[in-house]
Amino acid sequence: MPLLVPVILGSVRSDRQGIKAARFILAKLRERGHEAVLVDPMELDLPLLDRMYKEYPKGTAPEKLERLADLYRRADGFVIVTAEYNQSIPPALKNTLDYFLEEYFWRPSTIVSYSAGRFGGVRAAIALRPVLAEMGMPSLPSILAIPSIGKALADDGSANEAWIDKSSVKFLDEFEWYAEALKAKRDAGGVPY
Repeated sequence: MPLLVPVILGSVRSDRQGIKAARFILAKLRERGHEAVLVDPMELDLPLLDRMYKEYPKGTAPEKLERLADLYRRADGFVIVTAEYNQSIPPALKNTLDYFLEEYFWRPSTIVSYSAGRFGGVRAAIALRPVLAEMGMPSLPSILAIPSIGKALADDGSANEAWIDKSSVKFLDEFEWYAEALKAKRDAGGVPY
């Protein structure tokens, strides 16, 4: 079943490596027949959060927030691509996520983490999980952690190391299972409130 999957990138640094991880996972989702849409905070250029989308009177939110709200309401799940900044997540990612809440409900999320070092951003993934759960899009047990991203992925997002392609198979199999299960439940009117 084709899924609609926003891929939310967390970095706005000028020399960011995360765009390669986003391109990698976008390509893998599309190879499986899914509609994968990049949500790039650099392109969005959202100010520091002052008012959530839901706090605007109907029809008065900025157009970029209206577009995101529409995308998120139609989404079947979310892939979050995060760097590790000081053992946590990038501020641009947190800011991008915080603009919404109800639009995430009853949809799974999964995490692609990366770093320049050997830990692959796993500490950011650990810090991100309770945030995603609180937002109503709990993260799945598996993460795809990419260490040494500068060498591991090419600029176009293709993997320079075979293990990354291999690991993405199980990672996306699990994500599809949860996304399809929750979609079936939402389509059947099965949300508790």
